[in-house]
Amino acid sequence: MLEGLPSFVRVVEVGARDGLQNEPTAVPTEVKVRFIEMLAEAGISVVEATAFVSPKWVPQLADAEQVMAQVRKRAGVRYPVLVPNLKGLERALSAGATEIAIFTAASESFCQRNLNRSTEQSLQEYEAVVREARAAGCWVRGYISTALVCPYEGAIAPDAVKPIVERLLAMGVDEVSLGDTIGAAVPTQVAQLTETLLPILPLERFAYHFHNTYGTALANVLTALQMGVFIFDSSAGGLGGCPFAPGASGNLATEDLLYMLHGIGIGTGVQMEGVVAAARYILSHLQRSTPPSSYLRARGGNSRVDV
Repeated sequence: MLEGLPSFVRVVEVGARDGLQNEPTAVPTEVKVRFIEMLAEAGISVVEATAFVSPKWVPQLADAEQVMAQVRKRAGVRYPVLVPNLKGLERALSAGATEIAIFTAASESFCQRNLNRSTEQSLQEYEAVVREARAAGCWVRGYISTALVCPYEGAIAPDAVKPIVERLLAMGVDEVSLGDTIGAAVPTQVAQLTETLLPILPLERFAYHFHNTYGTALANVLTALQMGVFIFDSSAGGLGGCPFAPGASGNLATEDLLYMLHGIGIGTGVQMEGVVAAARYILSHLQRSTPPSSYLRARGGNSRVDV
């Protein structure tokens, strides 16, 4: 019998940004916009919309300004956008963003390959980004990639993650999302990291971002739930994969997460049928015959939705 689990989980949808950033198939702006709107209509309260990064490095998200201009915002929904630096923040603010996300890594090797600078250099730059964002009234999220396992360095010690979390909190970041960027973590690692961080990172600001490369994402979610964590990132359809993380497959599928949460009696405020419709919508445009999502594979072409 599972006891002591949170009664409610906040689902943070990352499909429109993290899910699409590495896709080889170009997705029209209007399709991205409708995908975002469908996710918000399904009841998801945080829908990451896009990223204001260099089109040279992430061409799939080159239309960030157009996406932000066209999305019809719903009351009570946050639409954070990823920004890598002050230039990205300037673009985001000009496009009307009121929520941003910054990202660093617990692994020096990954940070150098992803951001072309050290973890310390990234944190120093983000101090200015967060200061400007807060001055503009923005809500700020901080991602820490490779918080558990790195494709270059292997397992990451929790004590290497803790000072990065402390720095982000000191800057004024509202929420910290810890990423299993290559989907290689197992529950014992999640338990160790959570135990290390709980004394400094309040549960209302504590999030996890699991990929499902080795099929352990839901086991990791359950471990975190048992320790009180109630904010989890996921991607409709199971889309995703980091262009700078060799071997990383898709994110934990939102519908897989919902199936488990709803099945064990945890509320989310999210309608499964709406997420499934959004997932099928975007997958059809990506011409995916076999979806990464376990739920969608199990359901096949059947439109009936359980749980």
